[in-house]
Formats: sequence, C-alpha cells, structure tokens
Amino acid sequence: MRPKPFAFLFVLPLVLLLAGCGGGGEDADMADGDDAATETPAAPMEPAGTASITGTISFTGTAPEPQPLRLDRECQELHDAAVNAQNVVVNDNGTLKYAFVYVKGGLGDRTFPTPTEPVVFDQTGCMYKPHVFGVQTGQPIQILNSDPLLHNIHALPEENRPFNFGMPNQGDERMQAFRTEEIMVRIKCDVHPWMGAWAGVLDHPYFSTTSDDGTFSIEGLPAGTYTIEVWHETLPAQTMEVTVADDEAATADFSFGDAS
Repeated sequence: MRPKPFAFLFVLPLVLLLAGCGGGGEDADMADGDDAATETPAAPMEPAGTASITGTISFTGTAPEPQPLRLDRECQELHDAAVNAQNVVVNDNGTLKYAFVYVKGGLGDRTFPTPTEPVVFDQTGCMYKPHVFGVQTGQPIQILNSDPLLHNIHALPEENRPFNFGMPNQGDERMQAFRTEEIMVRIKCDVHPWMGAWAGVLDHPYFSTTSDDGTFSIEGLPAGTYTIEVWHETLPAQTMEVTVADDEAATADFSFGDAS
C-alpha cells in the first residue's frame, strides 16, 4: 500500500527535531558542570601595569612544635621519615609558610581574561601539593594522582559548586574549575582524613602564596592604592593599605605570632 503524502510530511519534521536535540547524553551533562573550563579560556594575560608589591610574612614568638601526622601503613611507606601537619609551618628563617596574600580591594571595575594554563594540584605521598594555592575564576585546575593508591577529592565551597570524586589509579587526571570568587575553598580527602588543602579563588591574577622563605610577590599591577590581605589557615587575617606608582616596587611586610 502506498503511504499517504500527509503522513510523510508529519514524520519528517519530527525526525529533524529529534536529531537537533541530540537526546541529552554525557556531552550535554559535561557542558553544564564544573568538571572542566567549559568556555574557551582567553590567552594568557598581559600585565595591566608595571607596579609590584612584595613583602615578608614573619612569625614572632615561640613557633609551634611540628606535629607528626598518623599516616596509615600504605601512605607511610611512601615516605622515608615522619610527615608533619601543615596548618602552622614556621620556616627556619622565622617566616610563615602557606600564607595566602592577595589584592582584596582597589582594582575597581577592571576585568581580566581567564588564563589558559591550568593550576596543577597533585596528590603525592598521601598529601595534597600545593597545600595552599590561588586560581582565577574559570581557570582550569589539573588534578593529578601521583600515588599508587585510591584518593578522593572533596571540595567544600560555600559560593561555588562542590565536587566529590575518587581517583583510584596512579596517573589519573581530571580537570575542574571554580566560577565564583571565594576566599577560601577547603578541599579534603574522605579516604585519608589528614589530607587537606585550601584554594583562593579570585577574578584577577594578583595573589601569591608564601613558601620556604616566607616572601610573596604580586606583580603587573596598575598604579593605585590597594588593600592587601594575608589569609592563613589558623591565624587571623591581616590587611594593609599600600599605594604604588608605575614602575615602582612597594613593600608590605606582615607579622604574625603565637598570640595572634
């Protein structure tokens, strides 16, 4: 029996509509989530200015004794010595490690492109590295597992979308991104409860984390007056107003102590 013309005219638009929708699926889910930077990032940012702010974060008074972590057997076998907690680390030169320093105010309504280069966040020796880091909104975070053990990445933001997933194999990689400014985002491992890290999420590139020498450097600033804040995991935050001119390097030193 020959099909009636009106039936063909009804079925053809329906087929085209279904093909255009694509039916949802994995790709559609990825487009809505934070598993990776879903928008094409801009090229690396050219410095907005020629000014810089540098300084040292000192620790005065009696430094706390290092607190050894109680790792399980598998994790301890990845180390040749005891592993200490990272919540308060005073360097040999009397400075503070893992302090996050950033421009809190003074940039006005300036906007900055999203970097293409990811921030690398690794799990090695059953510890997160780095323990404290900064990232721009939308910038990809490349999460690695360098251990031959199961790890879990559990981000606990208040302003951003949380994520929680396992990485069972050595060499596993996954990309994530935060979309909203937040100081700070806590990250933990549900498998190894001593593992913890902090991410500072900003919509600009003017931040730094102190390392083994307790210094920080924020470069490429436009001339102006800025509020600089130092965040630390256990010590109260401190702020300072700093004015800097073009081609000038201003200094902003902070001091924390056991009574802070």
